[in-house]
Amino acid sequence: MSSTDIDQPVLVAGAGPTGMTAALALHARGIPAAILEADSEDRDRAGSRAIYVHGSTLKTLERNYPGLGKDLVDEGLVWPTRRTVWRGKDVFKRTYDNPGGSGEFPHFTSLPQVTTEKYMHEALEELGIDIHWDAGVESVESTPDGVHVETADGREWETPYLIGADGGGSAVRNEIGSEFEGDQSENSFIIVDVETLDGNTIEEEPIPFERLFHYDAPEAGGRNVMLVPFSGGWRLDIQCLGDDDPEEIASDEQMREFVREIMGEEYVDNIQWTSTYKFLQVIADSFVDEHRRVLLAGEAAHLLAPFGARGMNSCVADADEAASAVAVAARARRDAVARNEVELYAARRERAAEYNIDAAGQALDYLQGDTPVTVLRKEVAASLADHFESAGEYLDDAPYGPHDAPPIAATGNY
Repeated sequence: MSSTDIDQPVLVAGAGPTGMTAALALHARGIPAAILEADSEDRDRAGSRAIYVHGSTLKTLERNYPGLGKDLVDEGLVWPTRRTVWRGKDVFKRTYDNPGGSGEFPHFTSLPQVTTEKYMHEALEELGIDIHWDAGVESVESTPDGVHVETADGREWETPYLIGADGGGSAVRNEIGSEFEGDQSENSFIIVDVETLDGNTIEEEPIPFERLFHYDAPEAGGRNVMLVPFSGGWRLDIQCLGDDDPEEIASDEQMREFVREIMGEEYVDNIQWTSTYKFLQVIADSFVDEHRRVLLAGEAAHLLAPFGARGMNSCVADADEAASAVAVAARARRDAVARNEVELYAARRERAAEYNIDAAGQALDYLQGDTPVTVLRKEVAASLADHFESAGEYLDDAPYGPHDAPPIAATGNY
């Protein structure tokens, strides 16, 4: 198979946001694509998961399938207020007259990941891009001319390129011999989805329509708490203390108590989903195989703490750039040009992943940090917040990591 042969679809492993973005982006570039997914079509996608879709991600999705970004904006919401509390005392609050900005797309939109995926599925169906369910990748054999793939449904596939977007436990990554390197958070984190009351919109709720971060919240036994609205509900994040038993903290009884104290008695019966995490901060030692025919994207290539909303947003950027690299490589008249394009993808996205892991790690270290310097810095900022807005803004910003763009040309800040 020569590098100019694109009659066979490029295969994408994984039907999550990364894989679906890759397939849409390939189609937008005139490259046929098909998705291989290990799960069944009726799989359970419970939980809000990635609720923050950055403006650059909306633009990427819109470019690859016109109308998709706008659908997500219509379904999502933009909260207007940022508020930070220190041990029960307000230290920062800012409300924006135009929180989404003045461009065609807002700076972000907040909605459940299952809604994002629903619109992606509809786009794939409209374009006739197949998802092969119950077809998890079992083996990958790459050569200088293409890739041979075997899947759990007993089928064998030939493809010029394979994009591995099959998540943190990626079979594709394992098959090409790439390994994760890094570590995980010391503390556990509890994430709780709480539905709005009686079908309310967020604006109709008795809780203020704002993003709240509360340091050492008395209502949560001195644990850090974040409360974020999204269309249809609230995301409640609770950071466990070092000696907490995460399973005990995440028990139904304890969660009901936390929700009662933080949100109010009326929300206790509206808990929809609870999950416990220790966040991994890891990156694959290579994003491509030795023959430059297999590309890793999204969580198959990196896992990072969610602070700064760098998870799904960086995954979409990976997928878009992987599709661009494959499109150029598939049409290249010389093998050297094709290989170089894939290598450039790896270099760019590995650098972006390193940046994102470092940025998320700064936020994680700040939140977990109990060194005298870190504690003193927070306490001093809290004591000065009444007199200097910049001190309160520091406390508001720090849990999300730096806002600077990565030191490469990339999609947005990811």
